[in-house]
Amino acid sequence: MTDAPQDAVRDAVPDEVSDEATERVGSDADAPDAPDAPDAPDAPDASEGQEAAEDAAGPADGPVFEAADRRGRIVADAEGVRLSYDEEACEFRWDELAAVESAKGRFGKRFTVTVHTPDRRWYPIDLLAPDRGRIAAWEAELDAVLDAYFDDEAP
Repeated sequence: MTDAPQDAVRDAVPDEVSDEATERVGSDADAPDAPDAPDAPDAPDASEGQEAAEDAAGPADGPVFEAADRRGRIVADAEGVRLSYDEEACEFRWDELAAVESAKGRFGKRFTVTVHTPDRRWYPIDLLAPDRGRIAAWEAELDAVLDAYFDDEAP
């Protein structure tokens, strides 16, 4: 009676599957000992190649606006505007924008940037500046980027 459950399990699993599983287990056991492990050497090479591609394709000249606090981040450059807040993020090319507006809080250190799209949607993000003087610098930097890249005369 003790052989019946083992025989039932052995009969339920096809021989092809068990052979493949055995081969995978054997190859996985050899992987850490192999000096050419694909995970370790490829990871740095891939990131270096990606950085080189970004440097070649990225804007070398022109203004860039970056502002961030502990939860949010705004980046505006030649490619467009990127907003991120906690785990949420969105990206807009310049031709996808109808307007970009900024506002500073009357009191405190709050800086708000709102991105408007032609389909009447808007995406606001609030950042807390380290001090009130930093808000003025952020506004000047954002204005320089908008003057350089945003075409407000487009229909």
